[in-house]
Amino acid sequence: MSENPLRRLPKMDLLLARPALAGEGFPRAVLVRAARETLEEARRELLSGGLSGPPEADELADRARARAARLSAPHLRRVVNASGVVLHTNLGRAPLGMEAARAAYDAALGYSNLEYGLEAGERGSRHDHVEAILCELTGAEAAMAVNNNAAAVLVMLSALAGGKRAAVSRGELVEIGGGFRVPDIMARSGAALLEVGTTNKTRIADYEHAVLTRGAEVLLKVHTSNYEIVGFTQDTPLEELSALGRLHGLPLLYDLGSGALDREFLPGLRECPTVAGALRAGADVVCFSGDKLLGGPQAGIAVGKRTYIEAMKRDPMARVGRIDKLSLAALEATLRLYRDPAQAGARIPALAMLNAPAEALKARAEALAARLRLVLDGVCTVAAVPTEDKVGGGALPSRALSGWAAALTPLGGGVEELEAAFRAAPTPVVGRIHRDALLLALRTLSAEDEEAVVDAAKGLVGKAE
Repeated sequence: MSENPLRRLPKMDLLLARPALAGEGFPRAVLVRAARETLEEARRELLSGGLSGPPEADELADRARARAARLSAPHLRRVVNASGVVLHTNLGRAPLGMEAARAAYDAALGYSNLEYGLEAGERGSRHDHVEAILCELTGAEAAMAVNNNAAAVLVMLSALAGGKRAAVSRGELVEIGGGFRVPDIMARSGAALLEVGTTNKTRIADYEHAVLTRGAEVLLKVHTSNYEIVGFTQDTPLEELSALGRLHGLPLLYDLGSGALDREFLPGLRECPTVAGALRAGADVVCFSGDKLLGGPQAGIAVGKRTYIEAMKRDPMARVGRIDKLSLAALEATLRLYRDPAQAGARIPALAMLNAPAEALKARAEALAARLRLVLDGVCTVAAVPTEDKVGGGALPSRALSGWAAALTPLGGGVEELEAAFRAAPTPVVGRIHRDALLLALRTLSAEDEEAVVDAAKGLVGKAE
């Protein structure tokens, strides 16, 4: 009877003693886990017939060392976004500018005056760090920031519509990512939903009817930033809703979502509603995201009338969704850049990418394609091609941005394998497949990212440029 091959696998202690694992600098617990999982993998391969015989101990030690390296690496990693989607939700939405990143770094290293008034020497409010500048930039009387826009909307409804009937158009009952729906958030806040109008048409008369005959106590408008209803449609302007609210003494609350501050910062996206514009139109409170068109960290921001914002600050939900010190520092640094439109457009990455002209992207695509052509000669054909980029982040879903990309077409097919190989690079590169080519869009690539793309290509073929 032949010997059981499983018996020829090394014991755990002997495997851990191999030179490849000794003195590697990994924590002991990581080495033990890596060795155990490597041995279990070898057992499965032997039992399934995937191996004709047990691997040598040194080979297993090399496998375990590689596994220990993977286990020790951070799970949240830098990724190169070559998709052309600027606010890519799966890739972290808006990248921070240098000023914002440095501010978060400084706030993380030590103590700060997060909730301490340095002049008075007593407890302060974390809202103070961004309230004044938000009011300066938007024209609001007061402002506050919480963890994200869903939290901002929840706090707004809890404080201002809790236990009251809130009228909202049927065409604005939005579902955002992850299955979170406006009706669900309203229910959690204690507000009673009064649907008005129809999916495609809601007139001011529908809101008037809700106020006069159905007891509406709050007017709620939701910007449908992640979808559009087109064709036979009608929307009720904020100005008309504001006039109705003033006539009956009802607050007008607006979930703007995408967070463009004012038109001067996004000249190419003039169809996008803005925070300042909503306040000028008469909204009493406007909620929006910090990490979408604002280009800052994850945050939910509320601006508007002082009496309403102060009520929101006192609401218990404000504590549940409060913003942390790192995001607050990054948000303040981002907002400070908005004082100079030219500086904001150049130093806030999301704005720079959204405003990038096609001509400049074409020149960069041609230069990157030329470099990749040298590296991938014999593996892919490489060409600079025009593309349609996207805003992303649930903002302006049907709006295409004229862009350019380096298109990599594998010789002999296998574009899915090529795309997977770029994702598996030491610095993963995420592009998008179009027909038979992998597109690496220049709009979402920084100069540093372009170097990472070239390095990934070199690793793919194992050669230097």
